[in-house]
Amino acid sequence: MLGFAHDAVLLQETVAAVLGVKSLPVQTEQADQHGLQLNGTYVDATFGRGGHSQLLLSQLAADAKLIVFDKDPTAIAVARELAAADSRVHVVHESFATLTDSLDALGITQVDGLMADLGISSPQIDDGSRGFSFMRDGAVDMRMDTSRGQSVAEWLSKVDDETLANVLYEFGDERHSRRIARAIKQMESYESTLELAEVIKVAHPNWQRGKHPATQSFQAMRIFINNELGDVDAFLAQSIPMLKPGGQLAVISFHSLEDRRIKQFLQRHSKGQHPEDENLPMPPQRPRYFGKPKRVGPSKTEVSCNPRARSAWLRMATRTDVAYVPATEE
Repeated sequence: MLGFAHDAVLLQETVAAVLGVKSLPVQTEQADQHGLQLNGTYVDATFGRGGHSQLLLSQLAADAKLIVFDKDPTAIAVARELAAADSRVHVVHESFATLTDSLDALGITQVDGLMADLGISSPQIDDGSRGFSFMRDGAVDMRMDTSRGQSVAEWLSKVDDETLANVLYEFGDERHSRRIARAIKQMESYESTLELAEVIKVAHPNWQRGKHPATQSFQAMRIFINNELGDVDAFLAQSIPMLKPGGQLAVISFHSLEDRRIKQFLQRHSKGQHPEDENLPMPPQRPRYFGKPKRVGPSKTEVSCNPRARSAWLRMATRTDVAYVPATEE
């Protein structure tokens, strides 16, 4: 399928992590043909253009399974092409927040590995018609799934100044959120991303050199309209009962709002302690669902080849052999 290119970030590191190995075989012709030949059921929760999935498939046995999720209809079209060529692949056009229900519908109750590459992909940014970019003109849409839900333009036409300002501050850490929100609400229409970006630029009293003044506002509106942080929280919570003992969780994030959630989630469930327990004289004994988490960033070589990788962090952990206790029983 023709489309915009996407370089999968932390490719080797992520696939090795989800397979539970230190590194993948050296890329020789023989290794490409045989790989590790691992069995099991794995999930790529954010298929994108399939970079991580295709490398993972090269390491799996013929009777293994790979379930791929994505909200984006364009990504799903690519995934279905891969599934047509490889019977190990099963495609789910849903958010990874539906992990448990979607896998249950396929008769799958637990998996050997979960991987996710959060945030926005290069094809989504590069395609101006999607509305994610303030550098290319297009409709002010920003939906990951263009087949459902309201666009940012529709939301902006209805939202009040105060709510908009709160979104810009909470999801974009925009210190001048109220001033920008007032300027946005004075616009006659929301048909052009370039026009919206210009209004934000004019309203912004102070912005960093080398950083477009609309960066944080666009990020905030995108995260809000797609419920990105809510989906991440739901996915992480479901990863505990979904992973088999010894199963691997590997998640790539690109900004602090996501990374902080993943870090705190893994710390909490690897230590068996919740934040509210810290000041108690006798903290309750909670299950430790994960081993010690690890974090990996991109190499200098990768960043030089793909500058969009510079803010990426991969966090990973192994599911322990502890029975899951539902939150209501903790």
